Amino acid sequence: MLRLLEIEYHKLRYSRSAKILVLTYFILITFIALIASIEFNLGAINFRVADQGIFNFPYIWHFNSYIAALLKLFLAIVIVSMMSNEYTNRTLKQNLIDGLSKKEFIASKFLTVTVFSLISTLFLFVVSLILGLSFSDFTEVSIIFSDMEYMIAYFVKLTGFFAFCMFLGILIKRSAFALGFLFIWWILESIVYGVLKWKIFRDSEIADNIARFFPLESMSNLIKEPFSRLSAVQTAATQVGSEIEKDYGIHWYQLIIVIIWTAIFVFLSYKLLKKRDL
Repeated sequence: MLRLLEIEYHKLRYSRSAKILVLTYFILITFIALIASIEFNLGAINFRVADQGIFNFPYIWHFNSYIAALLKLFLAIVIVSMMSNEYTNRTLKQNLIDGLSKKEFIASKFLTVTVFSLISTLFLFVVSLILGLSFSDFTEVSIIFSDMEYMIAYFVKLTGFFAFCMFLGILIKRSAFALGFLFIWWILESIVYGVLKWKIFRDSEIADNIARFFPLESMSNLIKEPFSRLSAVQTAATQVGSEIEKDYGIHWYQLIIVIIWTAIFVFLSYKLLKKRDL
């Protein structure tokens, strides 16, 4: 395993674009603190995010994991480029000539994907912990380490998304087209969901239950938006006679769905590479 990771490390260390994208991703995560200065205007209600307790434990785990997940496209570009460069630079063929099997090749890529996700999760954990200890009104250990399931969901979400990007990189071979296909896939999922909801079942609950099994939708459902949990939003909803009822929790079956999709993408990547004449 270490040998496979070392091979991928040497490939990435000489890629300037990969270094820039990875560095940008981690820098942007550290800039989450800047969100505190943003002021929102909701009609007659004005509020700053910093005043709403976004850095309070345990809410910070939900908020930061959601925001950081929005930035995953930077690492996705690295993953897709990593795959397309194998064909462009003919390193894939050279690796196979040097004795690396196709199964080992896919394993090396998935290990790289997993390491990216793990490092990102650990980095987000440290940043969130520092921000929380600095600004949270609640510093009891039991509160600090509650809702840690958001970190698990973040790791699973990134691993699944990067596995999808790895598969697209192998399928299409060109990074720009692979990223374009990723966007098209997202649009297709939205169209299918709309057809299910408005044309076939005319029932949002049935459509939602089916859509939760879509690849990108299942990943998106792992960490739902945290903004409606803010006290100002809850207060505004109460004032207009509406109650926000939403399930923000992380459920085991949501994790299982994404894990299954991850396994499918890795398997399809291997089968596709195995059948290809390189």
